[in-house]
Amino acid sequence: MRDRIVSAITSRTSSATAALAYSSKRRGRVVALPLAACLVGNSVLAKAANELDLNRDTADQVTKRSRSTAPDRKTRLSIRLISKASGPRAAAPANGPSMPLKTSGSADRATQTRTQAAIDPFARFENLREKGLWLAIPGPSDTIDQDKGGARSALADIGIGYIGWTHNSFADNQLPNAARSSFANQLYMGQNPTFATANFMIVTYDLSRFGIADGQIAVGAEQQYWTWKRPGPDRVGLNTLAYYQTFLDRTLELKFGYLRNQNEFTGTLFGGISGSNMFALFQAGMSTNAAPTPALNLKYNFDDRWYNKVSVQRSISPDGPYAHVTENPSGVNWSTANAGILFIDEIGYKSKAAPGVPDTWLRAGAGFSNSRYKNVADPDRQRHSGNSFHYIAADRQLWQSDVQGAPSRGIYGGFSLMGAPPDLNRISQYYELRLYAKGPFDSRPSDLMALVATNTVWSKFAVDAAFAKGELVHRDTTAITGTYTAYLAPGIYASIGLSYIHNPTSITHTPQTEHALDLLVSTLIFF
Repeated sequence: MRDRIVSAITSRTSSATAALAYSSKRRGRVVALPLAACLVGNSVLAKAANELDLNRDTADQVTKRSRSTAPDRKTRLSIRLISKASGPRAAAPANGPSMPLKTSGSADRATQTRTQAAIDPFARFENLREKGLWLAIPGPSDTIDQDKGGARSALADIGIGYIGWTHNSFADNQLPNAARSSFANQLYMGQNPTFATANFMIVTYDLSRFGIADGQIAVGAEQQYWTWKRPGPDRVGLNTLAYYQTFLDRTLELKFGYLRNQNEFTGTLFGGISGSNMFALFQAGMSTNAAPTPALNLKYNFDDRWYNKVSVQRSISPDGPYAHVTENPSGVNWSTANAGILFIDEIGYKSKAAPGVPDTWLRAGAGFSNSRYKNVADPDRQRHSGNSFHYIAADRQLWQSDVQGAPSRGIYGGFSLMGAPPDLNRISQYYELRLYAKGPFDSRPSDLMALVATNTVWSKFAVDAAFAKGELVHRDTTAITGTYTAYLAPGIYASIGLSYIHNPTSITHTPQTEHALDLLVSTLIFF
């Protein structure tokens, strides 16, 4: 994976060419960090939205596809023979220091040569990683099994790749008088000690071996379990079933099948353990890891920075991911009750990190759905169609701490703004500010440290309706979260953090549930 600066912030393009000298292991670590932060956050942010109460939603780059195709056996053999015959190489071995120089030649000059550099043993797997995502899922170099025993290589020889991971998280409110309850009556993540696990397996098949440009089939499954069932429910089912290819020299990207568009649009940014609260988009129909739906996505790349991406997607249930998964736990059903079509359009600009050139990602999008929604102020009224959402997000590298070695290391800042009609959605507005450091210490170049502030504004109609019933209400939820994600070994990450939440429940609360200080612990393991 030559372009290792890929991250959830710069997810649609590959990284700076200056990073080519990094080892394959270190490349994988840098890529894994945004995914770790993203996955950790998807479960924890349920506390702020309270699964939208009525909807009970759960929140479960692109990694720019490789610009080269994995060579077959004959091609690899030819490369080795040519390399041996061609003499000196300019680059040092990818996984070690430069080899000692040898001197030879006539009396009037000395010719310096290098021992042949070692070929990156993981480069051949790049074309087998899932394509079309903004989410930077690590490659085999950053897994616990890597290619031990040669099983991954044997599968790659016939065009098959795979990646699996397990994400386990724990949240617990540290404030006294936290109004502990049974899990059945729990109102937010951490009110009781809350554990969740999500496990994934994705297999790809390379179609470029048959002359299809960047062609790929991806099949994936997901299993999830929660001690608090409201963010769930527990399930085992389809995660993705997708076909991908490019046209016009990669100007146009096509992907269709059962897709999870939360990994295709806007980005659950690697801004910390909470990530971006995509409930504002899920409630309007965007598909999730636990609720993939039939979709067709097209991305047009104007150049290597500007792009426009559109989707025609079967909306998830208008009653939210919880209702969708309850009705369709396997994920294979074509549709669910009252679900219609969701149209999404995102335009963006992304420049990749390079020495002296900061990482930048700007994007804005909107979605329109004809699903039939309940009125949040009066759910018993006739359903209405015509829901929508919009968002703007930006991330910018503010300082590069290792300009020549790893340009993506440094300090970043960013924000997100999201909105949806308050008459059909429990969340009407969402705001996020984030400050984070990638590779914060020279001794810990693969770690991530983040501080994220969020504000979720609840529908004024839903708030007024609850107030009219005499309930204690609040119009927004504010959270400040600090986290540290540490790389422990290839494929193994651990994260710890604290999150203060004012009004962690949705719309209504009691004096005992007005504040929370959650201890957040998570592990992420890739294989």
